[in-house]
Amino acid sequence: MTDKLTKKEWNLQDKYVLITGATSGIGLAAAKAFARRNANLGIIARNQRKAEEISTLLRMQTKKPIKIDLFIADLSSQKSIRKVAAQILESCPRIDVLVNNAGALFDSFQKSEEGVEMTWAVNHLAPFLLTSLLLDRLKESESARIINTASHGHKMIKGGFEFEHGNGEHLYGGMKKVLGGPTIRYAQTKLANILFTAELARRLEGSSITVYCFDPGLVATNFNQNNGMMAKATMAVMNLFSRTPEKGADTLVWLAELKDTSNQSGKYFADRQQKAPTALATDKELARKLWNMSEEQIL
Repeated sequence: MTDKLTKKEWNLQDKYVLITGATSGIGLAAAKAFARRNANLGIIARNQRKAEEISTLLRMQTKKPIKIDLFIADLSSQKSIRKVAAQILESCPRIDVLVNNAGALFDSFQKSEEGVEMTWAVNHLAPFLLTSLLLDRLKESESARIINTASHGHKMIKGGFEFEHGNGEHLYGGMKKVLGGPTIRYAQTKLANILFTAELARRLEGSSITVYCFDPGLVATNFNQNNGMMAKATMAVMNLFSRTPEKGADTLVWLAELKDTSNQSGKYFADRQQKAPTALATDKELARKLWNMSEEQIL
Protein backbone atom coordinates (compact mmCIF):
# COMPACT_ATOMS: atom_id res chain seq x y z
CA MET A 1 0.00 0.00 0.00
CA THR A 2 1.49 3.30 -1.03
CA ASP A 3 1.68 6.12 1.51
CA LYS A 4 2.42 8.80 -1.06
CA LEU A 5 -0.21 11.56 -1.23
CA THR A 6 -1.14 13.34 -4.44
CA LYS A 7 -2.87 16.65 -5.00
CA LYS A 8 -6.10 14.74 -5.62
CA GLU A 9 -6.13 13.33 -2.11
CA TRP A 10 -7.81 14.55 1.06
CA ASN A 11 -5.30 15.09 3.83
CA LEU A 12 -6.25 12.80 6.73
CA GLN A 13 -3.95 14.52 9.21
CA ASP A 14 -5.93 15.43 12.35
CA LYS A 15 -9.11 13.95 10.86
CA TYR A 16 -11.03 11.55 13.12
CA VAL A 17 -11.48 8.05 11.70
CA LEU A 18 -13.77 5.59 13.49
CA ILE A 19 -13.31 1.97 12.44
CA THR A 20 -14.71 -1.44 13.37
CA GLY A 21 -12.76 -4.66 12.98
CA ALA A 22 -9.38 -2.98 13.36
CA THR A 23 -7.62 -5.50 15.59
CA SER A 24 -6.66 -7.83 12.73
CA GLY A 25 -6.65 -8.30 8.98
CA ILE A 26 -7.85 -5.55 6.65
CA GLY A 27 -9.00 -3.33 9.50
CA LEU A 28 -5.63 -3.42 11.24
CA ALA A 29 -3.79 -2.73 7.98
CA ALA A 30 -6.09 0.25 7.38
CA ALA A 31 -5.64 1.53 10.94
CA LYS A 32 -1.87 1.43 10.49
CA ALA A 33 -2.18 3.41 7.26
CA PHE A 34 -4.44 5.98 8.91
CA ALA A 35 -2.02 6.31 11.84
CA ARG A 36 0.89 6.88 9.45
CA ARG A 37 -1.15 9.70 7.95
CA ASN A 38 -1.52 11.21 11.44
CA ALA A 39 -5.27 10.68 11.60
CA ASN A 40 -6.87 10.40 15.02
CA LEU A 41 -8.49 7.02 15.54
CA GLY A 42 -11.49 5.56 17.26
CA ILE A 43 -11.28 1.77 17.36
CA ILE A 44 -14.40 -0.27 18.10
CA ALA A 45 -13.34 -3.73 19.24
CA ARG A 46 -14.76 -6.67 21.14
CA ASN A 47 -11.63 -7.56 23.11
CA GLN A 48 -10.20 -4.93 25.46
CA ARG A 49 -6.75 -6.51 25.76
CA LYS A 50 -6.36 -6.90 22.01
CA ALA A 51 -7.51 -3.33 21.43
CA GLU A 52 -4.95 -2.02 23.93
CA GLU A 53 -2.18 -4.00 22.19
CA ILE A 54 -3.15 -2.52 18.83
CA SER A 55 -3.28 0.98 20.31
CA THR A 56 0.27 0.59 21.60
CA LEU A 57 1.43 -0.75 18.24
CA LEU A 58 -0.13 2.17 16.35
CA ARG A 59 1.37 4.79 18.66
CA MET A 60 4.84 3.29 18.18
CA GLN A 61 4.75 3.77 14.41
CA THR A 62 3.56 7.39 14.27
CA LYS A 63 5.91 10.34 13.85
CA LYS A 64 3.70 12.67 15.89
CA PRO A 65 1.27 12.03 18.76
CA ILE A 66 -2.21 11.05 17.65
CA LYS A 67 -5.38 10.45 19.60
CA ILE A 68 -6.49 6.82 19.80
CA ASP A 69 -9.79 6.07 21.52
CA LEU A 70 -10.82 2.52 22.34
CA PHE A 71 -14.48 1.55 22.44
CA ILE A 72 -15.46 -1.96 23.49
CA ALA A 73 -18.60 -3.49 22.00
CA ASP A 74 -20.12 -6.77 20.85
CA LEU A 75 -21.34 -5.94 17.36
CA SER A 76 -23.79 -8.84 17.35
CA SER A 77 -25.68 -7.09 20.17
CA GLN A 78 -27.88 -4.11 19.38
CA LYS A 79 -27.87 -3.22 23.07
CA SER A 80 -24.06 -3.11 23.03
CA ILE A 81 -24.01 -1.06 19.80
CA ARG A 82 -26.40 1.51 21.28
CA LYS A 83 -24.26 1.72 24.41
CA VAL A 84 -21.00 2.22 22.51
CA ALA A 85 -22.59 4.76 20.17
CA ALA A 86 -23.62 6.80 23.20
CA GLN A 87 -20.03 6.62 24.50
CA ILE A 88 -18.68 7.71 21.12
CA LEU A 89 -21.07 10.65 20.90
CA GLU A 90 -20.09 11.71 24.40
CA SER A 91 -16.33 11.60 23.80
CA CYS A 92 -15.99 12.43 20.09
CA PRO A 93 -17.01 15.97 19.14
CA ARG A 94 -16.35 15.13 15.50
CA ILE A 95 -16.25 12.12 13.19
CA ASP A 96 -14.83 12.58 9.70
CA VAL A 97 -14.69 8.99 8.49
CA LEU A 98 -16.71 5.97 9.62
CA VAL A 99 -15.41 2.61 8.42
CA ASN A 100 -17.79 -0.32 8.87
CA ASN A 101 -15.31 -3.13 8.38
CA ALA A 102 -16.04 -5.83 10.97
CA GLY A 103 -17.45 -9.05 9.59
CA ALA A 104 -17.95 -12.70 10.45
CA LEU A 105 -19.24 -16.00 9.13
CA PHE A 106 -20.93 -18.48 11.46
CA ASP A 107 -20.97 -22.10 10.31
CA SER A 108 -23.83 -23.11 12.61
CA PHE A 109 -27.14 -21.38 13.19
CA GLN A 110 -26.79 -18.99 16.13
CA LYS A 111 -28.90 -16.11 17.33
CA SER A 112 -27.93 -12.78 18.84
CA GLU A 113 -29.48 -11.67 22.10
CA GLU A 114 -32.15 -9.93 20.04
CA GLY A 115 -32.96 -13.21 18.26
CA VAL A 116 -31.27 -12.33 14.96
CA GLU A 117 -29.11 -14.82 13.06
CA MET A 118 -25.51 -13.96 13.91
CA THR A 119 -23.94 -13.50 10.46
CA TRP A 120 -26.74 -11.10 9.53
CA ALA A 121 -26.52 -9.34 12.90
CA VAL A 122 -22.78 -8.68 12.67
CA ASN A 123 -22.35 -8.06 8.94
CA HIS A 124 -25.46 -6.05 8.12
CA LEU A 125 -27.49 -4.89 11.10
CA ALA A 126 -24.43 -3.75 13.06
CA PRO A 127 -23.23 -1.24 10.42
CA PHE A 128 -26.84 -0.24 9.68
CA LEU A 129 -27.55 0.55 13.34
CA LEU A 130 -24.16 2.06 14.19
CA THR A 131 -24.27 4.35 11.16
CA SER A 132 -27.82 5.45 11.98
CA LEU A 133 -26.85 6.33 15.55
CA LEU A 134 -23.77 8.34 14.48
CA LEU A 135 -25.24 10.02 11.41
CA ASP A 136 -26.00 13.39 13.01
CA ARG A 137 -22.42 13.65 14.32
CA LEU A 138 -21.05 12.81 10.88
CA LYS A 139 -23.21 15.54 9.36
CA GLU A 140 -21.42 18.08 11.57
CA SER A 141 -18.16 17.37 9.72
CA GLU A 142 -17.41 19.63 6.77
CA SER A 143 -16.97 16.64 4.48
CA ALA A 144 -17.57 13.25 6.10
CA ARG A 145 -17.57 9.86 4.48
CA ILE A 146 -18.78 6.38 5.31
CA ILE A 147 -16.98 3.34 3.91
CA ASN A 148 -18.46 -0.17 4.09
CA THR A 149 -16.48 -3.34 3.48
CA ALA A 150 -18.41 -5.47 0.99
CA SER A 151 -17.18 -8.42 -1.08
CA HIS A 152 -17.22 -9.99 -4.53
CA GLY A 153 -18.98 -12.80 -2.66
CA HIS A 154 -22.25 -10.95 -3.24
CA LYS A 155 -22.16 -12.39 -6.76
CA MET A 156 -23.17 -15.78 -5.35
CA ILE A 157 -26.72 -14.48 -4.87
CA LYS A 158 -28.58 -14.87 -8.14
CA GLY A 159 -32.13 -14.30 -6.91
CA GLY A 160 -33.65 -11.82 -4.47
CA PHE A 161 -33.45 -12.03 -0.72
CA GLU A 162 -35.82 -14.59 0.69
CA PHE A 163 -37.61 -12.17 2.99
CA GLU A 164 -40.01 -14.84 4.14
CA HIS A 165 -36.97 -16.63 5.59
CA GLY A 166 -35.48 -13.46 7.04
CA ASN A 167 -33.48 -15.24 9.74
CA GLY A 168 -31.78 -17.67 7.38
CA GLU A 169 -32.23 -20.71 9.62
CA HIS A 170 -33.13 -22.90 6.63
CA LEU A 171 -29.57 -22.43 5.28
CA TYR A 172 -27.95 -24.15 8.26
CA GLY A 173 -29.53 -27.61 8.20
CA GLY A 174 -29.36 -30.79 6.14
CA MET A 175 -28.32 -30.54 2.51
CA LYS A 176 -28.55 -26.73 2.57
CA LYS A 177 -25.58 -26.65 4.94
CA VAL A 178 -23.70 -29.32 2.97
CA LEU A 179 -24.17 -27.25 -0.18
CA GLY A 180 -22.74 -24.15 1.44
CA GLY A 181 -25.74 -22.61 3.15
CA PRO A 182 -23.69 -20.63 5.72
CA THR A 183 -21.54 -19.25 2.89
CA ILE A 184 -24.69 -18.24 1.02
CA ARG A 185 -25.84 -16.43 4.16
CA TYR A 186 -22.53 -14.58 4.25
CA ALA A 187 -22.95 -13.65 0.59
CA GLN A 188 -26.42 -12.30 1.37
CA THR A 189 -24.92 -10.00 3.97
CA LYS A 190 -22.33 -8.73 1.50
CA LEU A 191 -25.08 -8.02 -1.02
CA ALA A 192 -26.87 -6.19 1.79
CA ASN A 193 -23.75 -4.05 2.37
CA ILE A 194 -23.87 -2.85 -1.23
CA LEU A 195 -27.62 -2.21 -1.20
CA PHE A 196 -27.32 -0.37 2.13
CA THR A 197 -24.54 1.81 0.73
CA ALA A 198 -26.60 2.80 -2.30
CA GLU A 199 -29.78 3.53 -0.35
CA LEU A 200 -27.91 5.48 2.34
CA ALA A 201 -26.23 7.59 -0.33
CA ARG A 202 -29.64 8.31 -1.87
CA ARG A 203 -31.03 9.40 1.49
CA LEU A 204 -27.99 11.61 2.13
CA GLU A 205 -28.09 13.46 -1.19
CA GLY A 206 -27.43 17.16 -0.60
CA SER A 207 -25.68 16.54 2.74
CA SER A 208 -21.98 16.77 3.58
CA ILE A 209 -21.67 12.96 3.77
CA THR A 210 -20.65 10.62 0.97
CA VAL A 211 -20.88 6.84 1.15
CA TYR A 212 -18.89 4.06 -0.55
CA CYS A 213 -18.39 0.33 -0.35
CA PHE A 214 -15.51 -1.75 -1.64
CA ASP A 215 -14.35 -5.28 -2.36
CA PRO A 216 -10.99 -6.02 -0.70
CA GLY A 217 -10.49 -9.15 -2.79
CA LEU A 218 -9.43 -12.52 -1.41
CA VAL A 219 -7.27 -11.62 1.58
CA ALA A 220 -5.12 -13.73 3.88
CA THR A 221 -6.57 -12.92 7.33
CA ASN A 222 -7.86 -14.66 10.45
CA PHE A 223 -11.37 -14.64 8.99
CA ASN A 224 -13.51 -17.79 9.50
CA GLN A 225 -11.26 -19.20 12.22
CA ASN A 226 -14.12 -19.76 14.67
CA ASN A 227 -15.85 -22.56 12.76
CA GLY A 228 -13.77 -25.65 13.50
CA MET A 229 -10.85 -27.48 11.93
CA MET A 230 -12.40 -27.87 8.47
CA ALA A 231 -12.93 -24.12 8.14
CA LYS A 232 -9.38 -23.44 9.35
CA ALA A 233 -7.96 -25.95 6.85
CA THR A 234 -9.99 -24.43 4.01
CA MET A 235 -8.85 -20.93 4.88
CA ALA A 236 -5.22 -22.10 5.11
CA VAL A 237 -5.41 -23.34 1.52
CA MET A 238 -7.21 -20.20 0.32
CA ASN A 239 -4.62 -18.00 2.01
CA LEU A 240 -1.94 -19.48 -0.24
CA PHE A 241 -3.63 -17.68 -3.14
CA SER A 242 -4.67 -14.54 -1.25
CA ARG A 243 -3.40 -10.98 -1.19
CA THR A 244 -1.95 -9.41 1.93
CA PRO A 245 -4.15 -7.46 4.38
CA GLU A 246 -2.29 -4.33 3.27
CA LYS A 247 -3.29 -4.91 -0.33
CA GLY A 248 -6.84 -5.71 0.77
CA ALA A 249 -7.03 -2.42 2.69
CA ASP A 250 -5.56 -0.34 -0.12
CA THR A 251 -8.88 0.65 -1.71
CA LEU A 252 -10.37 1.41 1.70
CA VAL A 253 -7.59 3.88 2.51
CA TRP A 254 -7.75 5.30 -1.01
CA LEU A 255 -11.46 6.00 -0.60
CA ALA A 256 -10.85 7.61 2.79
CA GLU A 257 -8.38 10.12 1.41
CA LEU A 258 -9.72 10.92 -2.05
CA LYS A 259 -10.28 14.66 -2.23
CA ASP A 260 -13.58 14.60 -4.12
CA THR A 261 -15.69 11.54 -4.86
CA SER A 262 -19.08 13.16 -4.30
CA ASN A 263 -20.23 12.18 -7.78
CA GLN A 264 -19.50 8.55 -6.92
CA SER A 265 -21.37 8.37 -3.63
CA GLY A 266 -23.21 5.09 -3.20
CA LYS A 267 -20.92 3.21 -5.57
CA TYR A 268 -18.96 -0.02 -5.32
CA PHE A 269 -15.18 -0.07 -5.74
CA ALA A 270 -12.38 -2.58 -6.16
CA ASP A 271 -8.67 -2.04 -6.81
CA ARG A 272 -9.09 1.76 -6.72
CA GLN A 273 -11.70 1.73 -9.47
CA GLN A 274 -15.47 2.02 -9.52
CA LYS A 275 -16.84 -1.38 -10.50
CA ALA A 276 -20.25 -2.64 -11.50
CA PRO A 277 -21.71 -5.06 -8.95
CA THR A 278 -24.42 -7.52 -9.99
CA ALA A 279 -27.75 -6.27 -11.32
CA LEU A 280 -29.34 -7.44 -8.08
CA ALA A 281 -26.99 -5.18 -6.10
CA THR A 282 -28.21 -2.16 -8.08
CA ASP A 283 -31.93 -2.90 -7.60
CA LYS A 284 -33.28 0.32 -6.05
CA GLU A 285 -36.56 -1.24 -4.99
CA LEU A 286 -34.73 -4.10 -3.27
CA ALA A 287 -32.50 -1.56 -1.52
CA ARG A 288 -35.55 0.29 -0.19
CA LYS A 289 -37.18 -2.97 0.87
CA LEU A 290 -34.00 -4.01 2.69
CA TRP A 291 -33.84 -0.63 4.43
CA ASN A 292 -37.41 -0.93 5.69
CA MET A 293 -36.83 -4.49 6.89
CA SER A 294 -33.63 -3.43 8.65
CA GLU A 295 -35.43 -0.62 10.46
CA GLU A 296 -37.95 -3.17 11.75
CA GLN A 297 -35.14 -5.43 12.95
CA ILE A 298 -33.43 -2.74 15.04
CA LEU A 299 -36.54 -1.52 16.89
